[in-house]
Amino acid sequence: MLLPMLVDIADGRGHWPVFAESALFTILIGSLVAISCRNGVREGLTVQQTFLLATGVWVALPAFGALPFMLGATEFGITNAIFEAMSGLTTTGSTVIVGLDTLPKGLLLWRGILQWLGGVGIIVFAMVFLPVLRIGGMQIFRSEAFDTMGKILPKASAIASQISVIYLALTLACTMSYLLVGMNAFDATVHALTTISTGGFSNYDASFGTFSGPAEYIASLFMILAALPFVRYVQLINGRTLPLFRDPQIQAFLMVVFGTAAVMAMFLVNIFPTHPEQAFREALFNITSIISGTGYASVDYMQWGPFPISIFFFIGLVGGCAGSTACSAKIFRYQILFASIRTQLQRIRSPHGIFVPRYDGRPIEDDVLSSVMSFFMFFILTLGVLAVLLSMTGLDFLTSISGAATAIANIGPGLGDIIGPAGNFATLNTTAKWLLTLAMLIGRLELLVVYALFTVSFWRA
Repeated sequence: MLLPMLVDIADGRGHWPVFAESALFTILIGSLVAISCRNGVREGLTVQQTFLLATGVWVALPAFGALPFMLGATEFGITNAIFEAMSGLTTTGSTVIVGLDTLPKGLLLWRGILQWLGGVGIIVFAMVFLPVLRIGGMQIFRSEAFDTMGKILPKASAIASQISVIYLALTLACTMSYLLVGMNAFDATVHALTTISTGGFSNYDASFGTFSGPAEYIASLFMILAALPFVRYVQLINGRTLPLFRDPQIQAFLMVVFGTAAVMAMFLVNIFPTHPEQAFREALFNITSIISGTGYASVDYMQWGPFPISIFFFIGLVGGCAGSTACSAKIFRYQILFASIRTQLQRIRSPHGIFVPRYDGRPIEDDVLSSVMSFFMFFILTLGVLAVLLSMTGLDFLTSISGAATAIANIGPGLGDIIGPAGNFATLNTTAKWLLTLAMLIGRLELLVVYALFTVSFWRA
């Protein structure tokens, strides 16, 4: 909060007391908690405590992150303020702010900082907590992240620190790249924060449509880099290059991104018959933005017709790689799902044969398969229930279903005239905003982390 305060002081618009007050209140509460725990005994977390900690962090941080929105130029009530802060820290990118172009710079920077912190937080959460909690098949990466790297980085804290360094380096590289293609320093900094975090908050109501040409290629490159597993970057800087190129997640993700972008570009050539480069650029940028969960929009793709709209809806439910800043279901779960389906088909054709589903050449254990299947079941069920609840608040079908999808998958923009790439979430009713806020939290924490808290067996543990 002190960084946006300094920016506002330099900007000279008199908005800096908002961040001073927010920082003072946050420091006060944090200090009281620290003092109350100073005599605590250091010991490991139980599984129950880990679930509570993971959920509690993503509830507490948006509560404090909302303070500048309530006290600042937006003058939000608690609903809009919590929605914006939750959207930032979960790197969803949905916004209820109208008039971003005129906001004080400190508040724009604060939105970028929220997403940047949420991005690095979710990487560490995915690599340190989820494999231990055995959520959604993430236990398949437990030995990969820690055991096989034990000789180089024996502790999770060491991995987390190296991931943070890589995350910062990518952010600086993205900032410099934006500067080179003509962005001013402030826009380059904020958009780098929200690109590397695959968050999608922009400084303008027109989102990335404010920029064009080379900036879209730069954004596409860094969105792809941010959607790859960061543990591979850790291995890369420690001298192990092969895992980065042999990772089946990365191979599948790049095939989906460039394959879908190529199909979309060929479709858009009919719209831009004399501008094939523009067709490819717009297709690559917007496809990458949605599949990575960033949520930037350079154009109103609702005007492209029903086929692209369908593509955007479904690729948003795919997502990037596990252990990245990307959102949604993640590509590895679909690979495990298809491997299981292929094995079942083989068993049907050859009832006496022995077939074992494999991922990256290794047999997939039963608990991983059941975890992945459970995740998909809860993902679809949550999506359906949320869409119904949103429709009960008076929203139309397209807004309800796409709003549910964009919140659960942490994408950003939805579809339709209201929450589509040319709109925002400001006009939604209060009930719908709270439903979407809860859905953003549930989706970012891989669903089952939150759902486990509502089972009787969890509290008996």
